[in-house]
Amino acid sequence: MSGEPAGDADSRIVLGEIVGAHGIRGELKLHSWTRPRENILDYPVWILEKAGSTGEYELAGGRHQGKGLVARLAGVEDRDAAAALQGSRISVPRSALPDKAPGEYYWAELEGLAVETLTGQSLGKVTGLIETGANDVLVVEGERERLIPYAPGVYIQSVDLTSGRIVVDWDPEF
Repeated sequence: MSGEPAGDADSRIVLGEIVGAHGIRGELKLHSWTRPRENILDYPVWILEKAGSTGEYELAGGRHQGKGLVARLAGVEDRDAAAALQGSRISVPRSALPDKAPGEYYWAELEGLAVETLTGQSLGKVTGLIETGANDVLVVEGERERLIPYAPGVYIQSVDLTSGRIVVDWDPEF
């Protein structure tokens, strides 16, 4: 990877990371944060970032391998080249993402938003999300960590990306 910027970091969405090399021909083991996880293979150009360096790579192919995913990138021809990319985060330009339906949000859009109760009491900021199967859960860090189910109309009353806040129907003591 070069030290050259590959687009504005704020205009990219992280989709996963490279967790290792697979075989001797430069294939990469992936951890995908997309749902379904193979959707990461739908993006023809990846921006890889590791230790402050970024580079663009063309996806040459990918497939399921056991319980995970394996991909090939143009120019990555052997195990050593693949191993050098281990730990890289995989992102794409925000503009490459599919359009969302009204009321839908990408996880990356929710991270960093302020969370407050119906009465305006601050609970902190969203630092992550957890997929539980039934519904996603917001991880909110304030004076302490709170786990708030992402259930619009039940606990989540509004999400305003412009003002950077989420209003929740949540007991601040819980």
